[in-house]
Amino acid sequence: MPDSRLLPHPKGLYILFVTEMWERFNYYGMRAVLILFMTKALLFSKVFAANLYGSYTGLIYLTPLLGGYIADRYWGNRRSIIIGGIVMAAGEMVLFVCASLFHTYPQLSLLLFFCGLGCMIAGNGFFKPNISSLVGQLYSETDKRKDTAYTIFYMGINTGGALGPIICGLTGDTGNPADFKWAFLAGGISMIISVIVQVVFHHRYVKDPAGNVLGLTPEDAPVKLLRPLLTVAGLVLITLLMIGLLYLDAAVISYLSYFLVVVVIVIAVIILRDPSLSRVEKQRIQLIFIISFFVIFFWAAFEQAGASLTFFADEQTDRQLGWRIPVWGIQLGAVGLWYLLYRLYRKTQRQLAAAADRLLRHTVYGLLAGLLTGIVGIQVYLLVQGNSVFPLNEIPPSLFLSLGSIYIVLFAPFFAWLWPRLGKREPNAVVKMAIGLLLLALGYLWITFGVKAITPGAKVSIIWITGMYALHSFGELCLSPIGLSLVNKLSPLKFSSLLMAVWFLATAAANKFAGVLSTLYPEQGRITAFVGYPIRNAYDFFLLFVVMVGAAAVLLLLLSKRLSAMMNGRQ
Repeated sequence: MPDSRLLPHPKGLYILFVTEMWERFNYYGMRAVLILFMTKALLFSKVFAANLYGSYTGLIYLTPLLGGYIADRYWGNRRSIIIGGIVMAAGEMVLFVCASLFHTYPQLSLLLFFCGLGCMIAGNGFFKPNISSLVGQLYSETDKRKDTAYTIFYMGINTGGALGPIICGLTGDTGNPADFKWAFLAGGISMIISVIVQVVFHHRYVKDPAGNVLGLTPEDAPVKLLRPLLTVAGLVLITLLMIGLLYLDAAVISYLSYFLVVVVIVIAVIILRDPSLSRVEKQRIQLIFIISFFVIFFWAAFEQAGASLTFFADEQTDRQLGWRIPVWGIQLGAVGLWYLLYRLYRKTQRQLAAAADRLLRHTVYGLLAGLLTGIVGIQVYLLVQGNSVFPLNEIPPSLFLSLGSIYIVLFAPFFAWLWPRLGKREPNAVVKMAIGLLLLALGYLWITFGVKAITPGAKVSIIWITGMYALHSFGELCLSPIGLSLVNKLSPLKFSSLLMAVWFLATAAANKFAGVLSTLYPEQGRITAFVGYPIRNAYDFFLLFVVMVGAAAVLLLLLSKRLSAMMNGRQ
């Protein structure tokens, strides 16, 4: 029997890749400008904006619990992905209107802002856990391609994560607060494309090894709960609930951290009390909860990118370029990028059956043609306006958020190649995740050297922040796709989506924690403290993450043998 790792991946993986890519374009694009929009357009204080950012991103990763449960019991993965995508697209359009009215109707704009974020939270809850769960279901339980599949899938996430901040940053983060609306519009369009891809291609390609379509409505689902009017009413109620929860945590009382602890305990009790689970299955479920605890420290430090690190890039990083790029140079580069995408598609197409994939091929050709039309249209517009050059005097701070995803797109193939080639020397999943934590700590150690070397009031070179994001990305490649694959492999099928949501629950806690930590970011004349540790400057702030994440990495390494035994049912 041939080694499964040498076989081509199912075509459904690439459909999920594209669907997730456009959704991540939407999420990371709006995330790149969100903290800047709050402080520069809505004029929130940095402390309130950072806290609200933590509440928003925390709820973004909390709602997959609800979405995973509804998908498992009532809607199925496919229906949940499509509905979630539509709600998120609506949320971006609400934010577009909000960013168009903040000058003239500030109170209405504030209301629309919370409504838009509420839609994003609710939609993500249905979208995120279900598409991640489908990736693992494309393969049999013994298929060794799962780790590589999740790494490839993670490339889709980060392709969108790279393009989103670049496009949304260049269109929205221009120095003019009125332009933020274009970033939200771009995110909404990308979300619409994601939904279209899933609607058109799911039934054709997203199938299990036996050829059965994945993610359909469960056979025992109550039919009455699937009626359109009830579905719409339920979505409206869930969205209103998310708006209320977001505002309550950010502006009234900070309850989310305590609520997350309660949710973890309740889920653990519900799952582990199920009499149908074997002893080995319960051990593996316990391992998922233990690993998720360590993940909190990783993402709490990693997710500083959207808040404190954006402030650092905006205020303390020398972003000056002074470039004046000819329009024809931009056009030539854009056409070159289009041709590269076309060649990559042609290379992939050789693995597909021509007749069966005609619809897919024509769709991709249409997207490429639309991209080329947009490129040409933008250049014609610039020339008509009399702009022969495009001034790029400095790098917008939001563009730095694309660095992590760019590094992952570049180096994910290396990691996908590396793990299988190590053979018997390949570290187990727990050790890989500990290595990821260690690399994240090294990234913060790198930037502490940069801020310590400068004189007070001076700005650091971009080499320090770009180097930090490189190390963070290597750490992410060791932890996130491996963790997704581990949760999928260890989860009993009965609780697959719910346990995938537990993974995102850890990320929810981490994002809330990240927002709290971001409020400690020092400003001139302001000293903060964390558990008695004074934070006077950026050096003190970044050193906190070196110690916190480094300690978590060492502890996880010390526990790795015991946790690996639990994974294999030997405890």
